[in-house]
Amino acid sequence: MKRLALLMALLFVASCGSTKLKETNTTNIPPLPPGPEGAKGSVVVSEGPPSEAGSTITTKAEPTVKAPNFSSGGAVGKIIGFLASDELKGRDTGSAGIEKAAQFIEGVLAQNNIPPYFESYRDTISNFDQPAYNIVGLLKGNDPNLKNEFVVIGAHYDHIGIIKAENGDAIANGANDNAAGTTTVLELLRYFGKSKTNKRSLLFTFFTAEEKGLLGSKHLAEKLKKSGLDLYVMLNYEMVGVPLVGKDYVVYASGYEKSNLATVCNRYAGEKLVGFLPKAKEFDLFKRSDNYAFHTVFNVPSQTFSTFDFTNFDHYHKVSDEADIMDFDHMATLVNKFIPVVEGIVNAPSKEIKYN
Repeated sequence: MKRLALLMALLFVASCGSTKLKETNTTNIPPLPPGPEGAKGSVVVSEGPPSEAGSTITTKAEPTVKAPNFSSGGAVGKIIGFLASDELKGRDTGSAGIEKAAQFIEGVLAQNNIPPYFESYRDTISNFDQPAYNIVGLLKGNDPNLKNEFVVIGAHYDHIGIIKAENGDAIANGANDNAAGTTTVLELLRYFGKSKTNKRSLLFTFFTAEEKGLLGSKHLAEKLKKSGLDLYVMLNYEMVGVPLVGKDYVVYASGYEKSNLATVCNRYAGEKLVGFLPKAKEFDLFKRSDNYAFHTVFNVPSQTFSTFDFTNFDHYHKVSDEADIMDFDHMATLVNKFIPVVEGIVNAPSKEIKYN
């Protein structure tokens, strides 16, 4: 998320790197498990207005919603373990480390039969002084009409690289910020690449230069708008590596009060998956991550999901933001809970998510 100079004792927003990238090399990509399998039930709920802990819920006895047992802590750990490894040197702009991250992401897209949206996976941004690239894959919808509408699912894959050393360690690995969000999107694309259950088209987007001022997402949003893309909604994942504490929801949405996104998500999840975090509104986190460019350019619901609540993570932009302090099982559960949500959104007969 975009970096805040005076509020970073509390805030988690950042803006990070870019890189010179080469041709895709998938030889170092950790093997991932195969596609969709299994399911388990949960209950359907509805929620009321925002409160300190989130919104109130009413539990119904039926029907149940099936959430796949698709992702696992082991699969998540392999991905984030690589993206936040010392080998990638913090994935800063112009670095060899973010080149390795880009190749990794391209490899996962290719392995799951998701082709590039542009001529290649790499979208060169025009608003940075070094070669820097978003990574964009397209999974076309399977409905002859709805396939012309698009859902963007995104996360930034850059971080801040080498910083002032602490105890001999100068690598800001950026596990939670934002290898965690990148891992979530990679797991979602792995699911949909195998299942192909999407009626609308899905754009899986990995933004560069977020830590430099949301530059990658600004570039891409403007480029897609000029091309006439019919964007329905943009779903962004930022800092989801550790669970919320003492909340009755799993994630919060930035800009919660701006749309009915949480209501729609919770209906498809069959539980109160998405809640309201007052601090997110207080510090206007809606404007501090890559969703914001899509909001300003397209004026369609564009929001970020996060589990950083200003109390559960003390490692923002520090060398201690390492993969071994992430909760892999929590992350896998989050992916599994969002699968029926994304399926519901991309397969709805009409555009039901709207700004208030």
